[in-house]
Amino acid sequence: MNLRESKVALPEGRPGPSVQEVLARDSRPAPDVLRFESPVEGLGSDDIAVERYFDPAWHAREMDLVWRKVWQMACRVEELQKTGDHVVYEIGDESVIVTRTASGEIRAYVNACLHRGVQLRTEGGCVERFKCPFHGFTWDLDGKLCHLPSPWDFAHVDPEAFRLPEVKVGVWGGFVFVNFDPACEPLESYLEVLPEHFKAFRLEDRYKAAHICKVLPCNWKLALEAFVESFHIPVAHPQTTSYVAWDTTQYDVFPGVRHVNRMITLEGFPSTAVGEVDPQETIRQMQRDVAFHAKSQIEPGERQFVRDQFADAAREKLSRSSRRDLNDQSNAEVVDAIQYFLFPNLVPWAGHGAPICYRFRPYRNDPERCVMEIMLLFSKAEDGSHPRPAAPHWLEEHEGWSDAPQLGSAGFVADQDTENLRRIQRGLRATHKPGVTLANYQESRIRHFHHTLDQYMGVKP
Repeated sequence: MNLRESKVALPEGRPGPSVQEVLARDSRPAPDVLRFESPVEGLGSDDIAVERYFDPAWHAREMDLVWRKVWQMACRVEELQKTGDHVVYEIGDESVIVTRTASGEIRAYVNACLHRGVQLRTEGGCVERFKCPFHGFTWDLDGKLCHLPSPWDFAHVDPEAFRLPEVKVGVWGGFVFVNFDPACEPLESYLEVLPEHFKAFRLEDRYKAAHICKVLPCNWKLALEAFVESFHIPVAHPQTTSYVAWDTTQYDVFPGVRHVNRMITLEGFPSTAVGEVDPQETIRQMQRDVAFHAKSQIEPGERQFVRDQFADAAREKLSRSSRRDLNDQSNAEVVDAIQYFLFPNLVPWAGHGAPICYRFRPYRNDPERCVMEIMLLFSKAEDGSHPRPAAPHWLEEHEGWSDAPQLGSAGFVADQDTENLRRIQRGLRATHKPGVTLANYQESRIRHFHHTLDQYMGVKP
């Protein structure tokens, strides 16, 4: 399909100017991959059953039919630079060690001793071997048993066959993915349109500059859903409406694509819902809230002129901080929120202006708690060099996202969402209405997510 074509009618009554109209007027044109729309069609408008957000039986089926079947991001490649570097990735009861072997391969082993099941590693690091802390059974980085305690007492154990079980591994965009299903489809086909779309954005040229984790008091799907639509912005984040055009956000669900969808939200451009906004207010409030833009020299003028200036300032600052020439980047790539989703739980952002990546997953086996992670992926220098990747920083229950200074103003915004998520989880327990009702367009990415979830769960339409 021609990327500039749109064969589906856009929703009547959607506010303007549209994302595409603004991108067409930008001083630096956006790449072709951002210059088309693909609004949802054919997914219906039925409610989403509330039980899937707290029912233990539904959660158990998700673990079997989704989490043990899908490709899921475990870590970043730059976390596995040296031989023996490893990360522990856990989902529900599953735990794997993702490591780099002496030959340079990346492998993932089930994180349990084959003797009596002790976890071999409880955290990442760098080791020469994986040694059980209980009796000393030891495996090398290739998963081969290299020390069998009291071999005289294990005549029934074949050391050659006593290898650590592996799970499937794949790499894309600097992300390392794992899949627990030995018969899974290849990662390349699972990613569908994502590699083609991200040719312009090259996440493999990034490194993890920050990684903040927090356990939230809600189901993992609720947390995910709160971060894949802009419809909630004027009520949940009213401070942003003079410089975030939430009501003209473009939502894309691509024909025949199950695992990927997208939204594009204009920034440095006011929402039409708040009426006429003095451009000086757009400048003042964006500089107040977004530290990155605080010292940019922006002259008042009409809306497009202000947006173009923010983009010019961002290109200059990003080029300087990354030691990489980014002057060829479009306005959209350095200013806007260009957010993709990969089923079931990865939310990578494109462009350089908001180098964010989210990950959402159940917390252990509690359907009413989850882990949300915010990662910042900064550009490597032209020669590929970069600082050491950030280790995960876990916030305590009493801490908010704002207690992580690495997140800047994004921490305050995430705190606003977290309080709402607590109330949603409680409200879904209290409601007498059996389902959640979604907007046809502005919440179409959520409906698309549940449509794919239903396919994995065997729910008939």
